[in-house]
Amino acid sequence: RLESLICRVGEKSTSSLESNLEGLAGVLEADLPNYKSKILRILCTVARLLPEKLTIYTTLVGLLNARNYNFGGEFVEAMIRQLKECLKVNMYNEAEYLVRFLSDLVNCHVIAAPSMVAMFENFVSVTQEEDIPQVRCDWYVFAFLSSLPWVGKELYEKKDAEIDRLLSHTESYLKRRQKIHVPMLQVWTADKPHPQEEYLDCLWAQIQKLKKDCWQERHILRPYLAFDGILCEALQHNLPPFTPPPHTEDSVYPMPRVIFRMFDYTDNPEGPVMPGSHSVERFVIEENLHSIIKSHWKERKTCAAQLLSYPGNNKIPLNYHIVEVIFAELFQLPSPPHIEVMYTALLIELCKLQPGSLPQVLAQATEMLYMRNVSHFSYCLTQDLEKPKSKFVREVLEKCMRLSYHQRIIDIVPPSFSVLSPANPVCIYKYGDESDRSLPGYTVALSLTIAIKNKASNDEIFNILKDVPNPNKDDDDDEGFTFNPLKIEVFVQTLLHLAAKSFSHSFSALAKFHEVFKVLAESDEGKFHVLRVVYEVWKNHPQMIAVLVDKMIRTQIVDCAAVANWIFSSELAHDFTRFYVWEILHSTIRKMNKHVLKIHKELEETKARLARQHKRRESDEDDDDDDQSSDREDGPLEEQIEHLQERVESAQSEQKNLFLVIFQRFIMLLTEHLVRCETGGIDVFTPWYKSCIERLQQIFLQHHQIIQQYMVTLENLLFTAELDHHILAVFQQFCALQA
Repeated sequence: RLESLICRVGEKSTSSLESNLEGLAGVLEADLPNYKSKILRILCTVARLLPEKLTIYTTLVGLLNARNYNFGGEFVEAMIRQLKECLKVNMYNEAEYLVRFLSDLVNCHVIAAPSMVAMFENFVSVTQEEDIPQVRCDWYVFAFLSSLPWVGKELYEKKDAEIDRLLSHTESYLKRRQKIHVPMLQVWTADKPHPQEEYLDCLWAQIQKLKKDCWQERHILRPYLAFDGILCEALQHNLPPFTPPPHTEDSVYPMPRVIFRMFDYTDNPEGPVMPGSHSVERFVIEENLHSIIKSHWKERKTCAAQLLSYPGNNKIPLNYHIVEVIFAELFQLPSPPHIEVMYTALLIELCKLQPGSLPQVLAQATEMLYMRNVSHFSYCLTQDLEKPKSKFVREVLEKCMRLSYHQRIIDIVPPSFSVLSPANPVCIYKYGDESDRSLPGYTVALSLTIAIKNKASNDEIFNILKDVPNPNKDDDDDEGFTFNPLKIEVFVQTLLHLAAKSFSHSFSALAKFHEVFKVLAESDEGKFHVLRVVYEVWKNHPQMIAVLVDKMIRTQIVDCAAVANWIFSSELAHDFTRFYVWEILHSTIRKMNKHVLKIHKELEETKARLARQHKRRESDEDDDDDDQSSDREDGPLEEQIEHLQERVESAQSEQKNLFLVIFQRFIMLLTEHLVRCETGGIDVFTPWYKSCIERLQQIFLQHHQIIQQYMVTLENLLFTAELDHHILAVFQQFCALQA
């Protein structure tokens, strides 16, 4: 009951917010003798998890503090404990909300302004620490600056000299701070029509304007103003001295980011004016909308309703803000906070709730994206299908086909676009025609077809394949174990052709003849050739290639390194910039990462079981005679731990090798391109180069947490000072993300 009452305050009601808060404060005060610890826990939780209702809860705490001074003191202490715990376990987003909550308690006369200023002084002093990453300083500066829209006016009225000094120190830090990482995080390559500012620079400009406007902010809901007479009589608490916990090896700070902009005041000439990009109101609105999505993203209907009922929606062009925030999350690098389909579902719900206005804003946004990305491509459709804008349209149509079928796409695409339509996704079987009789392996392919249709066993398949001549075999090689590309080609071509009806048929074929695949693809060359043949058979069906490669990795027919080598091979050069190729590579990396995590988790669980066993034994007061049986119990677990440690080391070695292969291939390809351009006097920045260098950035960004473990190795072996600056710059940008 208490949880429901506290969580629902501020929602639509027949009574005013002020009367609801006053009534709730009375209920909670009456329940304090019996449920104080529960009330404290709930209030601390909502402060951390519902930041969009921050001022509602600070007002509630203010009213409780005015009625029960001791409870107010206990709440402040509980909040400080929670803040320390969040910082200790790297929950920096939640810690940021807690700092903001504490600062707003100054407005509610719960916390004395001087002690809040003292905490902010400790935050800003972090910028003077030595040998710490820049992202640590960034977080403490952001925590200070992002609280000022709520409490700046109150603090400046009481401690203007101290706040000026803090702002001066902050400005000094921002001027000397490195921003090498910015190009890697920008969504657009150009700053027109909207500049893509680094988040701290943008917030600093917004705070400067707020100060210039005498700290007058016009958007934050401030229900405590209605209770000023009550709150100003309350006794205030001093925050206990707060020292930021020191930096450790386990500290993981939030990555820097770039502020995404789509709209400005010119995009909505008829309705309310959109606040400027450097007005603090823009920051407040965006922060709250992001918070609403974060709180309710699992329930799309609730999320849409909460966004559209945002307070003060009649004073701002809310639909424009909502659409911009959703696209900002979708385009956030390295990846959106939530799965992409959630945003689709959310936009559909929003359009249902606001059918008369939101679809028009969404259409306007879509047109802007289209104009920015794909405008003016029509003139080049018949001239060059390899131009980026033509390729983009073709990729979009190909993705649409995954949710439809080929003929449907052909029917709906206008004739002028037909040149960009996806290829018919049919299987290309090289032994399927009488005219192919002269091909090596043709007769074996016919025999295989009959055998597979007759449900032949693996031994029968091996027996048929033994007659396939080996083009690689030396005359004096009697062993017969040499890699045989023709044997692989005949078998894989025939099997995939017979199983071409659906994904399920193909999966069943891989499962049934798994043993044959394992023998044929035993060597690295064998694995590589299996992938090569899969591509030859299904080159017109990228989705089939992607799912087959995925299945082959899962069933260990091929390994991750083989897939990486295949992707960067000359055979796939024609498709190198195609989306499906990178879909396969990222999926391969994720599989390797999951494999390492799974074994590591098994190891930790086994160690924990052994520790529990030791603890149980220590607590038992049995005779010494049990020592031998205890050792017997430990034995299997200790052997298991040793075995798992070997597996973890082996998996991590494979993981490191995979990244080394990928980055080495990137460097080779890019270096060849740069040398070719320099020798021929050609412009380096071709569409292929831009695509390749941005894919390199994508690998670094999407897998940054894993790659950071191997940064020293990468720096020593691959990204050395001698490397061309175009390529080295990407590595330096990546290093700067957590520097």
